[in-house]
Amino acid sequence: MTNLPLRTVTNFARSDRYRAAVHKVIVGGAHTYSKGDDQFPVLAPAAIARGKHGRVWDVDNNEYVDCALGLGAVSLGHAYEPVVGTVREQLERGAAFQRPASIELEVAEAFLALTPGMDRIKFAKNGSNVTTAAVKLARAFTQRELVAFPGNHPFYSFDDWFIGATSVRAGIPDGVRQFSVTYDSGNPETLRRLFEQYPGQIACIITEPEEAVPSSPDAIRSIEQITKSNGAVFIVDEMVTGFRAGLPGSYTEIGLKPDLATWGKAIGNGFSFCALTGRADIMELGGIKQTERPRVFLLSSTHGGEAHTLAAARAVIAEYAQHDVIGRHRDLVAQVAAGMREIVARHLLSDAITVLASPWRVSLACKDASGNVSPSHRMLLMQEMIGRGVLFQGFYVACFTHTEEDIARILEAFDEACFVYGYALQHGVNELLVGGAARPVFRKYAGCDGVCPSTPCPHESKCRGSHV
Repeated sequence: MTNLPLRTVTNFARSDRYRAAVHKVIVGGAHTYSKGDDQFPVLAPAAIARGKHGRVWDVDNNEYVDCALGLGAVSLGHAYEPVVGTVREQLERGAAFQRPASIELEVAEAFLALTPGMDRIKFAKNGSNVTTAAVKLARAFTQRELVAFPGNHPFYSFDDWFIGATSVRAGIPDGVRQFSVTYDSGNPETLRRLFEQYPGQIACIITEPEEAVPSSPDAIRSIEQITKSNGAVFIVDEMVTGFRAGLPGSYTEIGLKPDLATWGKAIGNGFSFCALTGRADIMELGGIKQTERPRVFLLSSTHGGEAHTLAAARAVIAEYAQHDVIGRHRDLVAQVAAGMREIVARHLLSDAITVLASPWRVSLACKDASGNVSPSHRMLLMQEMIGRGVLFQGFYVACFTHTEEDIARILEAFDEACFVYGYALQHGVNELLVGGAARPVFRKYAGCDGVCPSTPCPHESKCRGSHV
């Protein structure tokens, strides 16, 4: 191992103290499971102290190029002054009032002007709120009870209708779980069969417009056609793709005509702006003007119309109008994708690392020497990237203020990490990886690695560790 390139980031003393303390006061140690300690190497920052543009600094003052950008929520850059300045100005005027803040109308009109086919909007603070609101509207509109979504997509909501279909369903009654059904987003025929299995019962389909990279526009267009021909509401979740895959998102790029759409992440540049948009006849079921049908208690939140977060969204919209943010994103993503592919080929790792790229995102599939998908090898790659000043979780998305120097640093770190990866393929990953592999977010027991040879798990009554 003496010939392996050395890591430049080695001091995690304060991070170690943070990790030791945080689980005693914060459930899970974080407020998003994908940010948890079980998703990162031991040799990684436990918490971030600050960020500026495309870089962040951890509690030990280690500096990193940020590849994930707040789970994709930061589209322009950390502490991006045109957004921060607008928020600062609004905070001087107040954040919350007894009646709606006047900025609510302004932002609603600006956002709807960007979203063809969307007539109405409701603001919220997180994505689960708006996806659940969309499902509720669809059920009321169709007077049907079942909701269908792709079983091969990672996440739609922390609410019962989605989580009940995962392995982490403790606390959710079986009677609730029966109202959710799933299909394979890559195979529209599985959805067609679902409608045949439950005739006249499915209220809506909720789906991301791009299920993975590379995406399949033909598949999602078929899913829309099947949905609408069966009288169900077609909901597009643009939480990840909004203001990244295009402006406003993927549905206009692909040519979809959703009945409802959900938004968030990149539109607030890190501030908690989320929204539900849709057709007037569906959305107005949650209003106070229509009187013909029972009213849906849709979204009612003290902080849904928080003025400074709406100011952030307004500033982001203005920046996208003034600059070619999408074009800049695509150029940076293309550089990273091309660079990573060249490095993988040069290290003769094409059978072990697959670079999956769309115009707006790069992700990696990692395998072991036998060609099996390997969480351990993926974690090793993360460990080695982080140890070279790149905060990496297996994928790259861009922000407007990422620089050419940032891209060069990402690729340099990846080059050295691939050298280590190649060594691990020959000599074993356990010799190099400090700690274990990342554990699945959706696992029944916290101590379980999520891999079990049989379902249901025969050890379930006593198992609190690995099933392997």
